[in-house]
Amino acid sequence: MKNAAVNMSVDIGGLVLKNPVMPASGTFGPEMEKVIDFNRLGAIVLKSITMFPRAGNSAPRVCETPAGMINSIGIPSKGIEYYLENSVPSYSKYDSPLISSLSADSIDEFAKLAEIVTKSNDVDAIELNISCPNLKGNGLAFGMDADITFNLVKKVRAVTDKPIITKLTPNVTNIQEIAVAAEEAGSDCLNVANTFLAMSIDVHTRKPKIGNIMGGLSGPATKPIIVRLIYQVSQVVHIPIIGCGGVMSGEDAIEMMLAGATAVQVGTANFIQPDAMIRILKEIESYMEQYQIKDIREIIGQVVINQ
Repeated sequence: MKNAAVNMSVDIGGLVLKNPVMPASGTFGPEMEKVIDFNRLGAIVLKSITMFPRAGNSAPRVCETPAGMINSIGIPSKGIEYYLENSVPSYSKYDSPLISSLSADSIDEFAKLAEIVTKSNDVDAIELNISCPNLKGNGLAFGMDADITFNLVKKVRAVTDKPIITKLTPNVTNIQEIAVAAEEAGSDCLNVANTFLAMSIDVHTRKPKIGNIMGGLSGPATKPIIVRLIYQVSQVVHIPIIGCGGVMSGEDAIEMMLAGATAVQVGTANFIQPDAMIRILKEIESYMEQYQIKDIREIIGQVVINQ
């Protein structure tokens, strides 16, 4: 797939990837080994893990929307012990770095999870899912408050030497403020962004289509907003950004990189076409060959403004 003259490697805060394409947390599992070669991915990102087992939200958990989907899975989990004893070792045979996504109910629990995961040599980086509810506070996502974000990342930074990727929520008025707080607290990279809070109603039954009433909107409908958020965040931080939201093609990935992303995560596309990430990689390479780009880093943040 890869032309020897083309360099697709990127650095996301100290973690070097062979290429910029990886799955979004919650959209990837071992069953996909039947259709794609995991070694061709820039990184492997597993579903968010919690400290203790949990069942997740009530069904229905997913519904389709025009140009997207709404999900409210609720982060079902078998707990950190199962994760380290079973999930993590099963991916150690692959060359692609493993990124652990963490979800917790408090800042202290985030730090404890990070401390535990850091002990695993098979985990290469930590992604903090700070879009989950702050059950110890006012019910808002951790990432909706700059001070909480700063304190959370700072506490995690104190217990791990692995690269920290802070996954921001788009459900805020000023995402730049949150991004700066995460960077100042010690985050090595930012993920822009998690899903958009949304709701869909069946007009015939008059009931919400999601069992939890509301869920997260993802898919191509969100991409233009994500591109805008990436651009805005890239103007105020100095750490790498992973673009996440609506990447369905190589051109979508390139667009995010032009806006300022160093890498991208693919989510909804994996449900539509299980080998979508491999196709996207090929399309990125074709774009580079078309425009005679030797190093993919040459396009990061290179959107032309007012010229």
